[in-house]
Amino acid sequence: MASIRRTLSPAFHGRSTQNGAAGFSSSPSNKLLHKHFPSSASSTLLNLVYRRGWRRSFFRCLFFFLIGLLFGITPFGQMDADIRPKDFASPDLRPPHFHLQSDDPIVSYVALGVNTQLEQHNEVTDSIEPLKQLIVVTPTYNRGFQVYFLNRLGQVLRLVKPPLVWIVVEEKTVSLETAQILRKTGVMYRHVVSTRNSSDVKDRGVHQRNAALEHIERHKLDGIVFFADDDNVYTLELFESLRTISRFGTWPVAMLEQNKNKAIVEGPVCNASQVIGWHTNEKSKRLRRFHVDMSGFAFSSTILWDPKRWGRPFSNPIRQLDTVKEGFQETTFIEQVVEDESQMEGIPPGCSKVMNWHLHLDTGNVVYPKGWLLEKNLEVTLPIR
Repeated sequence: MASIRRTLSPAFHGRSTQNGAAGFSSSPSNKLLHKHFPSSASSTLLNLVYRRGWRRSFFRCLFFFLIGLLFGITPFGQMDADIRPKDFASPDLRPPHFHLQSDDPIVSYVALGVNTQLEQHNEVTDSIEPLKQLIVVTPTYNRGFQVYFLNRLGQVLRLVKPPLVWIVVEEKTVSLETAQILRKTGVMYRHVVSTRNSSDVKDRGVHQRNAALEHIERHKLDGIVFFADDDNVYTLELFESLRTISRFGTWPVAMLEQNKNKAIVEGPVCNASQVIGWHTNEKSKRLRRFHVDMSGFAFSSTILWDPKRWGRPFSNPIRQLDTVKEGFQETTFIEQVVEDESQMEGIPPGCSKVMNWHLHLDTGNVVYPKGWLLEKNLEVTLPIR
């Protein structure tokens, strides 16, 4: 039987070599190494060569990188070393200059118009003066219509140009209901308390106004003082006219009589702004020196705390008197502020316009519910069908 012999290729000779030399064929190069070096020495040399192959590649890459960097930073052209700052300046975008002659009528007209407008603007700026502060004094007390009266007056004051301060005076103590109303009006206010107790309605209003006058004098508030009762009706024009007063101003007031069957006008008769007489229809009041309603005059607050400015011979506090008959509180107070009609100003000029009304709205014994809330529901008069 014929035997088949597989001739081994030269690549697989020497598999029985020792010390890790397996896998190398008996090629001429290997035979050369085996000829000059022993088997163990040649194996160690090959391992060392292959282990150091990555270092050779790394050094080659580093060498070519340095050569490229050197070529990149080396200047090959000629560069101007004289660099001036103006080379980096932005281009001049100004329009070309034209030589204008002053004798040109068009140029003269334009220049004249510009100068005139500038002069007019400066005149308007110089003529603007700050508005005088209005100090509105309102005595109030707890009653059924109080929330209606204060809200109505507060809405009018809210429309008046500032500066304005509203001094609301209560008796004995500050009520939470009144404070809540004042906070919702949006008007700058001061809540003052009159510590003097009084059972008489006449004396109550006098003491409350005196508490406001004392507050103004203590804090030296500068402005125009106006006594505005909460049950009266006022126009916005009245408050704007108050700022024209320098010392003392007065105006006519329309009012209903106590029986509410007749309307009368009480106040000054004026020639322009000069007071030359008085309107009055009540015989009992003809003995008064000045025929003015409590809401029919206003005055500068500096009269209260700066008497030397107005040449007052005495420096006693100016207050309303509770010792006089009803209806004479106004005239006795005004006599402390001015000497006669020559120191008064009638507003508006001619005193021919009524700007507030005294209606004498009496609520009787109607009291307001605590917190303005009804504890019980209203009775049903018309049931739902």
